[in-house]
Amino acid sequence: MRIVRYLLPCLAVLIGLTAFSVARIAAAGTQLAAGPDAGETVAGRFTPCDRGEGTDCVIDGDTIRVGGEAVQIADIDAPEARHARCNSERALGLSAAAYLVGILNQGPFTLVPDGDRDTDVYGRKLRRIERGGRSLGMALVAEGLARPWSGARVSWCA
Repeated sequence: MRIVRYLLPCLAVLIGLTAFSVARIAAAGTQLAAGPDAGETVAGRFTPCDRGEGTDCVIDGDTIRVGGEAVQIADIDAPEARHARCNSERALGLSAAAYLVGILNQGPFTLVPDGDRDTDVYGRKLRRIERGGRSLGMALVAEGLARPWSGARVSWCA
């Protein structure tokens, strides 16, 4: 009987901690205001996309998915990882995508409209990604993993 009186409070604490943990895990998913719209703050866990599919993931160094919707980073051009034209582009593209996963997971960021166009020719939202008023795209440029968007794609192959 003495053991039961000791174990019941422990069991109650364990159940309470489990419920708290489940609630925290559920809340840790991506928190979106209303899809990748202008000025939206995004917080969540990003992973590499699986064959371009996923909910909150990085497709390549300048394209992500937020809530399943594709967003093109408007202020940079990054090398292609999946549709590269040469091996050096593919290697740099994979590095850019991995770097982007890392910086997106460092905390909330904001999707900011860039210019007059809301979407590109492929229907992806065109947004700058900012944290604390600084472009995360320009962080890739500073690392040599992307270049500023010039209005046209330029080959990454020599």
